[in-house]
Amino acid sequence: QVQLVESGGGLVQAGDSLRLSCAASGRAISESVMGWFRQAPGKEREFVAAINWSGTSTYYTDSVKGRFTISSDNAKNTAYLQMNSLKPEDTAVYYCTLKPGIGGTPQYVRESQWDYWGQGTQVTVSS
Repeated sequence: QVQLVESGGGLVQAGDSLRLSCAASGRAISESVMGWFRQAPGKEREFVAAINWSGTSTYYTDSVKGRFTISSDNAKNTAYLQMNSLKPEDTAVYYCTLKPGIGGTPQYVRESQWDYWGQGTQVTVSS
């Protein structure tokens, strides 16, 4: 059974940085696509970023390009989301997600395209 556990969320000020971690168990992320979604209060969950099995291809939503970086460490079976220059509009619960298979460009922006989800970690950015 696949389990995803996020950590690293918190309360920061605008312009600060945070790094989220997603520890996976039950499946090697080297055989999976990893992703991050977020859900702000009163809004639908939205795609943030994804990375393919080898770490050679990434995909981002436009609003985080140049500020967020997704990465993975297959030896630790962990994915990361480095978030820089945070803005109040980045405030949300951030969810880690996993899709079995090696795929190509990880352009999986719909929730229905992903198979496993973590419980989420809260990120709050104050102005």
